[in-house]
Amino acid sequence: MKKPVLAVLGATGVVGRNILKILEENNVAYEDIKFLASKKSAGSSIEFKGKSYTVIEAIPEAFEGINIVLASAGGSTSLALAHEAVKRGAVYIDNSSAFRMEKDVPLVIAGVNDDDIKTHNGIIANPNCSTSQLMLALKPLHDFAEIKRMVVSTYQSVSGAGLAAINELRENTIAVNENRPFENVKFKKPIAYNCIPQIDDFCDNGYTKEEMKVTNETRKILHLKPDTPISCTAVRVPVFIGHSEAVTVEFEKELSPEKARELLENAWGVKVIDDIKNYDYPTAVMAAGTNPVYVGRIRKDIAFDNAISFWCVADNLRIGAALNTVRIAEKVIEFQAF
Repeated sequence: MKKPVLAVLGATGVVGRNILKILEENNVAYEDIKFLASKKSAGSSIEFKGKSYTVIEAIPEAFEGINIVLASAGGSTSLALAHEAVKRGAVYIDNSSAFRMEKDVPLVIAGVNDDDIKTHNGIIANPNCSTSQLMLALKPLHDFAEIKRMVVSTYQSVSGAGLAAINELRENTIAVNENRPFENVKFKKPIAYNCIPQIDDFCDNGYTKEEMKVTNETRKILHLKPDTPISCTAVRVPVFIGHSEAVTVEFEKELSPEKARELLENAWGVKVIDDIKNYDYPTAVMAAGTNPVYVGRIRKDIAFDNAISFWCVADNLRIGAALNTVRIAEKVIEFQAF
């Protein structure tokens, strides 16, 4: 099997550094590796697998000789550089929202729709973080009973908004504890001891862009009908790492809680923790730093026919970003699709 030359774009960011960790953890085979970032970060050093590398400025020429780019540098950067990388022969795996809904760009969760990778034209999109964890839980249930409609509420940690958001939660909390005034910058409302029912900008329909990402990306990844009813409410919560989701799904076929639990217990990438008699269910704190999507509170929903409700949590920096990016790269290597 041919070993690729890899590049990590946005290597100095929060997700970029997690990509490095997971590349090492998974022992991904490569011929050579480069680390790319903005002009501001170029020239700095990165330690990886016991070696020191100099960060290279992300300009078109930097992609010469690269086979696979693991990119987490924001939408504007991807719009500027993705096609430049592809022109030079690279497969560009993008963490931003820039290409997710493009018809000719596969939107992939490894272990859910791997075959879509084979249709790429140089760019493969990594879904939104809250969509990512949800897909691993939904896939086995959908395969068995077919999704009819879904309502999901997400409770998303501040790390999904980057390092500045992590710092704002910490500093805002200290200020509140010390009874000092604090001016929030990253969020529209104070995040300490608070829940903010807005992630991203509002659309004309009253939903936020984040909420519409979950709706549209779910349809695309699972190849649902374009009019499949899906509604999402996305909430930012004062948690550092780990997104939580309350999910209700109505199915075309009957699906008991017992069968749903069995399907999820046997699903790849999913771990069921569901023993309410002993108050055993997953939380964001326990998910941080780990790879599975944890599912609990599996029960028959009493508002809809043939419906199941459940709770799922995951480390958003891993499954929602870095881990899936690496897993897609591993699939590209497995399929020799570069």
